[in-house]
Amino acid sequence: MTTNGFSVKTVSPISIRTGGLKDYDVVMFSGESGSDDVTALQEAGCVEVSIIEFMKLSGAAIFFVLVALAGASPVFAATFAVGESDFLLDGKPFQIRAGEMHPARIPAEYWPARLKLAHAMGLNAVSLYVFWNRIERRPSEFDFTGNNDVARFVQLAQQEGLWVILRPGPYVCGEWDFGGLPWWLLKEKDIKVRSKDARYLAASARYLNALGAQLAPLQIIHGGPIIMVQVENEYGSFASDHQYMNEIRDLDRAAGFDVPLFTADGGDEMMAKGSLPTTLPGFNGGEGPDIRKQISVYRPNGPWLVPEFYPGSLDHWGEPHAHVGTDDLVRETEWKLIHNVSFCYYMIHGGTSFGFMNGANYSDHYQPQPSSYDFEAPIDEAGRPTSKYFYLREAIARHLGPSETILPVPLANPTMAISRIDLPETASVFDNLPAAVTSSRPLSFEDLDQGYGYVLYRAKVEGPVDTNLNVGDLRDFAVVCLDQKRVGTLDSRFHQNSIPLHVPGHSATLDILVENCGRINYGTHMVDGRKGIIGPVTLGGKTLSHWQMFKLPFDNVSEFRFTNSPATQAPCLRRGTFEVKPTDDTFLDLHTWGKGVVFVNGRNLGRYWNIGPQQTLYLPGVWLQKGTNQIVIFDEIKDNQSSLAGLVDPVLNQLNEEAGARARPVTQ
Repeated sequence: MTTNGFSVKTVSPISIRTGGLKDYDVVMFSGESGSDDVTALQEAGCVEVSIIEFMKLSGAAIFFVLVALAGASPVFAATFAVGESDFLLDGKPFQIRAGEMHPARIPAEYWPARLKLAHAMGLNAVSLYVFWNRIERRPSEFDFTGNNDVARFVQLAQQEGLWVILRPGPYVCGEWDFGGLPWWLLKEKDIKVRSKDARYLAASARYLNALGAQLAPLQIIHGGPIIMVQVENEYGSFASDHQYMNEIRDLDRAAGFDVPLFTADGGDEMMAKGSLPTTLPGFNGGEGPDIRKQISVYRPNGPWLVPEFYPGSLDHWGEPHAHVGTDDLVRETEWKLIHNVSFCYYMIHGGTSFGFMNGANYSDHYQPQPSSYDFEAPIDEAGRPTSKYFYLREAIARHLGPSETILPVPLANPTMAISRIDLPETASVFDNLPAAVTSSRPLSFEDLDQGYGYVLYRAKVEGPVDTNLNVGDLRDFAVVCLDQKRVGTLDSRFHQNSIPLHVPGHSATLDILVENCGRINYGTHMVDGRKGIIGPVTLGGKTLSHWQMFKLPFDNVSEFRFTNSPATQAPCLRRGTFEVKPTDDTFLDLHTWGKGVVFVNGRNLGRYWNIGPQQTLYLPGVWLQKGTNQIVIFDEIKDNQSSLAGLVDPVLNQLNEEAGARARPVTQ
């Protein structure tokens, strides 16, 4: 049963005393509600009881009450609306000063501290993407625990005194694998994502309904902090289909999101293609008078909203580290504050795309993004305020309302150095292969029912031969081995799909280890995110067949068998342990290593690649334990590395020359 948008439980004093209530549960008393009920609520730890509805049915009194448990923030129903020219909070003009951060990119233990820092910078709201592929890793299998507990993040924001802007997708971009869409959608070979394809819309509805069950009760109209919800994301840069956008808007409403909706696009043609007549348009990247010019085409008097105001920018592997200066940023912030433009810094705190969750862009070539999402944001990857933070805080403080105050800046967590970590144990990939999947042709990751990581493709080749090996459509990076000896690499960034191959004997074993370096997250090229070897493989023009494929998702590195034998040629894994007393954050220095991924205590910290610009990996202290910790590093291309260290600061701007590279434009 529901009332006023809440799920209602029928309870008795006995059931209350035995537990089971959560913050802001709605409970129903039937019959006469007397002192026994009040005692039961007090014993359950309740500090607030608000009557929502009272009825007389057949002479029996039925009370619907909103229960707040001890330690929870008080809840009061309020209103938020898009007015004729202003946002209206409880009927009064309200300017949004928001900052974006993503729960999935921050260890859950650090959520309160990051929110507190955002509030202390003078912000009154936080904006967040929800990544569908984190929530529903397999069809109909939803996970809202740990770092996926977005309801808890929203509740923590409310406890901190921040409003929340929700950006649920289903597509979100965010420099995140496939823009947040789940890889398993691509198991349907002809599916068209971000379209009216019935299969895509049905999957989107299932996800949004599950998310709505978690977050709809936390909207402002129910006493929560969520004031607005975004419809899709930057659709105008992808296509022009207003009927599709209407479908997603209707799915949002059906999922229970009743607060004002908005869209977010670039200007001009993009806004025309991505906006909806009945929905507030937001202007991503909007600056100065152009904000009013662009939005006034659709709403002559506003309100004016910039959902993404960029204090930093993203990086790509092999390209210079992006930089956004502070002076112009401060001037633009003050202009927005003076001219009643609501905005959200994207990002206020970037965090880390842990594991294999980084995305990629595509211009005239494939551009994978590193694991660090520091974004040169005001709060750095380890949650420390930067000089940019303090300059922006001072600017905001100069424009606070009469009743507003700015909070003191809390102390950030310390970081620590680790002098040396040795990794004496090794495990060759070739000695740790799972059962093979066989096929006459190479199968994609999706055909193999695998989302991330690596696949080893194996075939027999006849010699002697000295010719070119051609991999028809490689996605994204491959290490080519002959009889388990590395002979070269192929890189989609350079459209490389061919390598000279010399087979001296009568036959040899050809292995092609393919890495999914991240699915494209933005633009029209993202429609086909399939990974692996997509086309035929030829040797001297002759198509190779009879393939074995070995799935290496690297979900659990404890399954690999290690020895103390001398290091084998990459690709191989190395393992060691290290001791720590304080469990502070640190940055693992990988600049002498090649290309691969790092696990500490079983957690995947993300990718490293010595081409840069990122040379370190962030290791949160909350993932360490006092005493002994285990580290495993998988390197694809470099031999004889057996140690590393931990630094107090990251190295995110060291770009190294790489063979075969061509000139790249600087990311703006």
